Amino acid sequence: MTPDPSRPRDHADEQVSIGDDVILPGGKVDPEALRKIIEAQRAGEEGGDDDDAAVGRVTFTLQRDLNTRVDKYLTSRITFMSRNQLQKLIAGGGVIVNDRPAKPSTNLRRGDVIEVMIPEPPPAGIPPEDIPLEVLYEDEYIIVLNKQPDIIVHPARSHNKGTMINALAHHFRKTGSGALSNVGDEFARPGVVHRLDRNTSGVIVFAKQDEAHWKLGHQFEHRRVDKRYLALVQGRPEPDSDLIELPIGPHPSREKGYREKYVVRHDEAGKHAITIYRTREVYSSDAGTHLRSDSAKQSRRDAVTQSRSDTANSTVPSPLHPSASPSLRPFVAASLRHYALVELELKTGRTHQIRVHLSHLGWPIVGDDMYGGKPLFAADGRPIINRQALHAALLAFTHPISGKRMEFTAPLRGDMAEAVHVLRRAGPCTVLPAVGATVDLHQAVNPP
Repeated sequence: MTPDPSRPRDHADEQVSIGDDVILPGGKVDPEALRKIIEAQRAGEEGGDDDDAAVGRVTFTLQRDLNTRVDKYLTSRITFMSRNQLQKLIAGGGVIVNDRPAKPSTNLRRGDVIEVMIPEPPPAGIPPEDIPLEVLYEDEYIIVLNKQPDIIVHPARSHNKGTMINALAHHFRKTGSGALSNVGDEFARPGVVHRLDRNTSGVIVFAKQDEAHWKLGHQFEHRRVDKRYLALVQGRPEPDSDLIELPIGPHPSREKGYREKYVVRHDEAGKHAITIYRTREVYSSDAGTHLRSDSAKQSRRDAVTQSRSDTANSTVPSPLHPSASPSLRPFVAASLRHYALVELELKTGRTHQIRVHLSHLGWPIVGDDMYGGKPLFAADGRPIINRQALHAALLAFTHPISGKRMEFTAPLRGDMAEAVHVLRRAGPCTVLPAVGATVDLHQAVNPP
């Protein structure tokens, strides 16, 4: 559709076929207008309640040479999608340039016709949902929570409900204790200063005021916060404490099942990543004896092989300490006769950094099936924990308004806490000195 020449425009680089009502000043796509078009299309189509399939078709016709990549150009036009999201959209065939599938690096020239199948934008408002929250601290500027596993932090495509943001909207409406900051609201991420993976539990802070948000974000960006994680891993890390410095990048395969994975990469796709680990406790299922160093190395090699394999090995029962109660005896991977509770400190913040680093060295996190970890089961077959046993145990930062240094320890959630207690009772538990460790295990694992 040719734009109405009588209407003032300040985005003369292109014509937009979907109509000027969808275009904001500056040539940006209006998410609310696009959502109404998608909803109208859905209402008129049989079976149109599939949210994942809801898209809006927008066509741009360039009026001059832009000398820019298509992913960069679309980032300036579709501002409610990140460049990474747009690159995934392009890789999935959602962008056509001159009737041919585009690549993110496709260079744009005068006369190019860009057809974009845009997913439905995130909702403008966050519907409140009555989801339980464990509040560790709250004032008029921030709220600190102990995140439960199996919940994502903020709405995203196909996950517009059941998030922590929805839970917080209900919390604020119920308590009248304020609201989240407006920073990130256009991306359905109000108040989100940092994130945790869906199945990672633990301490997380949200901002309730814009100034607090910017100041907290600055601390995270410049690594002025102390974040410590606890992970339950298969095998015994050697040495007991060390610095892991291995670059991380996306898995080279873009096939289904690999797109979300990251691996250690020593090429241009690998980004610098540093993790410090400190082993806090070691649990032996070897009837009170420790593995010899050669056996431990073989166990580690077996675990490395497992972490690099796409096919999970089966688990079999392993002998446990005779004093252990039968109901508490877990099944253990045949190649591993130790578990360990490890404290982790991040010096960089790459996606899945802890999970990739530990798995690569042969100590996958219990329950982390993406990176070779096995669930932990009770003798009766009941799963004790079948999600990644990773917990953000400690977060310390400077209060963005008062300037006071604050530190929060989040007690382990039910399944991971049970797993640690089971392993402590199932065989010898060795507590190791860990220079530089800051997590109080009595507070984190044995809450009052």
